[in-house]
Amino acid sequence: MEGAISHCRACGAPLGEVFCDLGIMAVANSYLPPEADPAREPRFPLRAVVCPACRMVQLDHVVDASGIFRDYAYFSSASASWQDHARRYCEAMTDRLGLGPGSLVVEVASNDGYLLKNFVAAGVPCLGVEPAANVAEVAIAAGVPTEIAFLTPETAARIVAAQGRGADLVIANNVLAHVPDINGFAEGLATLLAPEGVLTVETPHLLELVEGVQFDTIYHEHFAYWSLLAVEHLFARHGLTVFDLEHLPTHGGSLRLFASRSARPASQALLAQRRAEAERGLEGDDFYRGFNAAVAEVLAGFRDWLAERQAEGKRLAGYGAAAKGNTFLNAAGVIATDFMAVADVSPAKQGRLLPGSHVPVVSPEALLALAPDEILILPWNIAPELTAQLRGAGFTGGLWTAVPEMRRL
Repeated sequence: MEGAISHCRACGAPLGEVFCDLGIMAVANSYLPPEADPAREPRFPLRAVVCPACRMVQLDHVVDASGIFRDYAYFSSASASWQDHARRYCEAMTDRLGLGPGSLVVEVASNDGYLLKNFVAAGVPCLGVEPAANVAEVAIAAGVPTEIAFLTPETAARIVAAQGRGADLVIANNVLAHVPDINGFAEGLATLLAPEGVLTVETPHLLELVEGVQFDTIYHEHFAYWSLLAVEHLFARHGLTVFDLEHLPTHGGSLRLFASRSARPASQALLAQRRAEAERGLEGDDFYRGFNAAVAEVLAGFRDWLAERQAEGKRLAGYGAAAKGNTFLNAAGVIATDFMAVADVSPAKQGRLLPGSHVPVVSPEALLALAPDEILILPWNIAPELTAQLRGAGFTGGLWTAVPEMRRL
């Protein structure tokens, strides 16, 4: 599936109103080698629209997922706070489900094994499913069993046959947004589960995206943006029932959903979230209108900040070469001369150019050696962690985030 689409990828209804239009953009995680010809960089429409039937917010132009995820630049282990989040999750699920040596845990989009390594250490049998070969190989080298594949119904059936059983716990964290064939993916999740197994899904919450004007989380790798309402519509088509949820602070505000193939009573937390979304009007059109105007206001505030700093002759840099940062910089029209560089701890990104803006990516040490006056922290969701890193390294200049407004840290 690639190119423009006119019907909902989940339920098949004709797509409805525009939610957010960010124009024509480079793919947010496709970093360029320094010798690349910027004029030949692929760019695609980046516009999210609403399905009027199942209320899934989705891109109406799909970029080939195999090209995005086969050689991927995001390594989950790069964030210490994210590793802590994963460790706490594993401990909680081990306790809640009574996982042990006789159990089976399968994680879809397992990345570099950052989460499953906790189950390996605890002696709980597990398997990762990860399509990005370069990332999966890091997990395998670290002792985390990993199959290099996209999750499809066929992949899931093959895994169940090879294991001789379904999984007691299936994990799909921050992957629901990344799947173009969402029905095949949901069917694969259901196939992986043992009859009484539990599926947990973590996904950024559309309600938080709107309230925080988190438009920079919209990029080509994210094909959809999820509310509880839309997830329940999707899961119901594949025999999965959501029975509980937790609110998480990750990625600007996420939901952790618990689902199963067997009937279970809905928790009070789930019922409360259904009511909250209904009260905010997620089933109607008005909730989705006006987001473009809010985005324009955020971008105008940043451009004013940038113009003022440039007029003062300030030396500006960025920190955290995250995909959301690339969406932000490109939506704001930033070019390579606006920032000296952007720092990132990932060696896979260092020495390359940011997609679209072509700002060079350097190590944190190299950035500080450039002696910037002010630094814009692009992944605002982990700003406290990055602020501590910079202050600990001796940076005394101004630190800023730009979403949902310019804020000095």
